[in-house]
Amino acid sequence: MPLLDHFRPPLRGPRRWEGFHHAWAANIAQHLNREVLPAEFFAESEISLGPTLEIDVANIEWADGAGGREVAGAATGTAVWAPAKPLLTFPVDFARLDVCEVRVYEELGGSQLRAAIELVSPANKDRPGSRRTFVAKCAGYLKQAVSVVIVDVVTERTANLHADLLEALEVSEAAWESPSQLYAVAYRPVPVQKQQRIEAWPEVLTLGRPLPVLPLWLRVDLSVPLQLEETYTITCEGLRIPC
Repeated sequence: MPLLDHFRPPLRGPRRWEGFHHAWAANIAQHLNREVLPAEFFAESEISLGPTLEIDVANIEWADGAGGREVAGAATGTAVWAPAKPLLTFPVDFARLDVCEVRVYEELGGSQLRAAIELVSPANKDRPGSRRTFVAKCAGYLKQAVSVVIVDVVTERTANLHADLLEALEVSEAAWESPSQLYAVAYRPVPVQKQQRIEAWPEVLTLGRPLPVLPLWLRVDLSVPLQLEETYTITCEGLRIPC
């Protein structure tokens, strides 16, 4: 199925790109679990677009009296410590911190994160702070030997997150830019004599053309195919998006 523009009319309007991204991430995880990953691995989608949880600590009421200020040892005369008022208070906009990714774990007596597939949202690209947050997360994964795949089909923003990631990693010799401004890149962290190296597989994405297959690295010596075209087609068909 050819890649469509989910961010401009005529598709944008009657269809929400958020719904497509949610479904695509879920379908990628399900496809990996059903057909691709070895038995000791599993994939889960992680989606957070804007604030999803609000906690009002000030309204908590305690049933034991005294506003819940009694602590263990208070009966024996232990002093209750309280910090000074904060010197700095500032507003933040968590609505900009979009996350739409698929995480792949390995069961080793506990779940160990091995790979992360990042589906870029418009908010990840819209301003310098958002781009820094996105690439800092990707750089953090790579530093922990977690492979990363970035898939950018956002047509309404032209920022190059691959270039921003290289800048965050202080790398200058691996510059690459898609002529269509749309792309997918698979990254593999490789330890070499105590000096980590990053290998990358960039692919140009083009509206009207099928999507590629990328390597999804589970270990430095183990990869599986990430079928972007197959999962994209399943998602569009499931949402009744015409090609």
